Amino acid sequence: MTLHPPRRGVESLAWQVATCAGVGAVAPAPGTVGTLLGMGVWWATSALAWALAVQVLVLALLLGVGVWAGGRAEQTIGRHDPGAIIIDEVAAGLLTFVGVAPAWPAAVVGFCCNRVLDIAKPFPICRLQRLPRGWGIMADDVAAGALSALIVHLWPRLVALFT
Repeated sequence: MTLHPPRRGVESLAWQVATCAGVGAVAPAPGTVGTLLGMGVWWATSALAWALAVQVLVLALLLGVGVWAGGRAEQTIGRHDPGAIIIDEVAAGLLTFVGVAPAWPAAVVGFCCNRVLDIAKPFPICRLQRLPRGWGIMADDVAAGALSALIVHLWPRLVALFT
């Protein structure tokens, strides 16, 4: 999906933020790319001395800005929760891994859970999309990210039970 950004003003800023500088408008699988961007933030911040605090702060910023930018960009694009808006997937990708030490098994499990839950949108996640504007854009992905985070945090215990 190729979308042309608004040329100037608040709508342009919102579009740039919501689509992550236009990446969501040109990526072949924008939700997957957004999730990978969120995972990149997780991996990059994990080496910091205050990793958990930084991750929570970045997540809070993504959520707040995402509600605003997503709602504005949705109005500009003229469709409810268009695929080009990927700030929600970035936030959900980060949320999946907040507080998790970077490791490939966790990354694979979290990524797969996140994408399956975001695409399938099982009940009650599917209902969250009905919220107005940016709230609906962000809420379903955040719920999928939270459930994915629970799975990632429980995964080592589940593996230990069966080995």
